[in-house]
Amino acid sequence: MATDERTGEHRGTGLRRFFERLTASEAELDARHLQQESAKCGAMPAGQCRRGQVVSVSGRLRTVAYTPRTNLPTLEAELYDGSDVVTLVFLGRRSIVGIEPGRQLTAKGRIAIRDDRKVIYNPYYELEAPR
Repeated sequence: MATDERTGEHRGTGLRRFFERLTASEAELDARHLQQESAKCGAMPAGQCRRGQVVSVSGRLRTVAYTPRTNLPTLEAELYDGSDVVTLVFLGRRSIVGIEPGRQLTAKGRIAIRDDRKVIYNPYYELEAPR
């Protein structure tokens, strides 16, 4: 099989990728893009995170919600990296500047499981510049 001199790939591979992009839904393309961006940061894919692991995950915030509890306000944000969702829970906070839907960030912390969802409580986080 012939090889493309510019990319070093087999010529059939590029054509296959073209048709995959052509037939994929917008959500599938967005998920692939998020997974590639997450990999560039050296973050672990959320789909591979297990309870008890200390991880770094990177992705886009889907939702951010203030959840009033009895004595402790809680801010919850869903971080999606294209493979799965990790819920970031900020205890004692009603809002955090920059934590808003659509924002890219990297979060670090220990994975817990709550109601069959992956959760990181009070994560260390770094906001990425808006795009």
